[in-house]
Amino acid sequence: MGNPKAFLTVPRKEAGYRPVHDRIHDFGEVEQTLNTKDRQEQASRCMDCGVPFCHWACPLGNKDPEWNDALYKGEWETAYKILKKTNDFPEFTGRICPALCEKACVLYLSTGEAVTNRENECAIAERAFLEGYVTIEHPERNGMKVAVIGAGPAGLAAANQLNYKGYEVTVYDKNEAAGGLLRYGIPNFKLNKLIIDRRIKVMEAEGVKFVYNTDIDVTDLPEGYDAYVVSTGTPQARDIDVPGRELKGIHLALDMLSQQNRILAGMEFDEDELVSAKGRKVLVIGGGDTGSDCIGTSNRQGAVSVTQIEIMPKPPVGHNPATPWPNWPVILKTTSSHEEGCERRWLLNTNCFIGKDGHVTGAEVEGVIWEKNPDGGRPIMKLDGKKEIIECDLVLLAMGFIRPQQPEFPENVFVAGDAASGASLVVRAIASGRKTAEAVDKYLKAK
Repeated sequence: MGNPKAFLTVPRKEAGYRPVHDRIHDFGEVEQTLNTKDRQEQASRCMDCGVPFCHWACPLGNKDPEWNDALYKGEWETAYKILKKTNDFPEFTGRICPALCEKACVLYLSTGEAVTNRENECAIAERAFLEGYVTIEHPERNGMKVAVIGAGPAGLAAANQLNYKGYEVTVYDKNEAAGGLLRYGIPNFKLNKLIIDRRIKVMEAEGVKFVYNTDIDVTDLPEGYDAYVVSTGTPQARDIDVPGRELKGIHLALDMLSQQNRILAGMEFDEDELVSAKGRKVLVIGGGDTGSDCIGTSNRQGAVSVTQIEIMPKPPVGHNPATPWPNWPVILKTTSSHEEGCERRWLLNTNCFIGKDGHVTGAEVEGVIWEKNPDGGRPIMKLDGKKEIIECDLVLLAMGFIRPQQPEFPENVFVAGDAASGASLVVRAIASGRKTAEAVDKYLKAK
């Protein structure tokens, strides 16, 4: 702890976003960066707590106090080495993680101004690539082979760790490039795909093999491997079963998001295949991060208007007494995409869709009342009878994903990430991949 009074004298300072009038016209990353002096000052705010709740809250067990101290002292390489021990891909989490560590930070709990751990993490990772601290390692091989099915964050983390442990690792993926939802779900304005490509090149140089455009049936795994890691994510999005769902213009969120990312990568689509918000009145159903991504993408594509509806109540701003620490604080989240233009509404259920000539023209919604369940558990939803029509000609369904049901696998097959737990955070997927790699290693060593 280089500056024991910094938390008293240095206020929290975020890098912030590019101006709306500038960023709304492109898919470049919206988040800016601080200069080196300001970044090191922000790191100095870390108090090196006796019990670091940030470390406890992070699924990866990141040692925030240690690398924040090194960062404050200007020891960037040391900071990266500490960070790398617990996090395979800090350049990913430094951009898109909701920062559970910051919600557990003592400064957040006492003043509402956590240490900027996420931004500090990203700055350390970028400096590491810039200065050459990211080096190519050549692990000694142990003669055994592992296949990883799925190149999302869990699969990549498992492959990376197994490769370091000496296994010959081959990663199979059904898509044309690695990343999973990092590449095909998260928009470029949050995570530039060159960042993924950069890391994949490092992994390839270190010996990991990638096989793309190969959809593996997990009940018929390729032969020739000592163990397998199934990390196929949650491919099935939650749909809505109401009258009018068959109308044209109603799409799952990933239909738009993945297509837009592929277009930016140079892929072309026929006009009748395009899911575009250009000139459209867009309705986004679902209030989470995927819904937010649909808003930002719709605005960049040239939507006339964007409305986002959510079935749950509007969370309070700043603090929610119903979710005290150590619970995740359920508070109102306003993303960069919301700032760019969107009407947000809560406590609305979708009854049906209305159309003309086979194309959606509106959605009938009805107010929702949530009542306490006398038996405990999930509250009971009731409709209040107040109906209205929201005019729209493009509907994007962003209601999450269904947890996959896995078959019974042989003992040498391990399941990681969302494929095991259902949809969750990228940081949890990476943590799961690392844990699975340890389980594979333990199993094969015992054999």
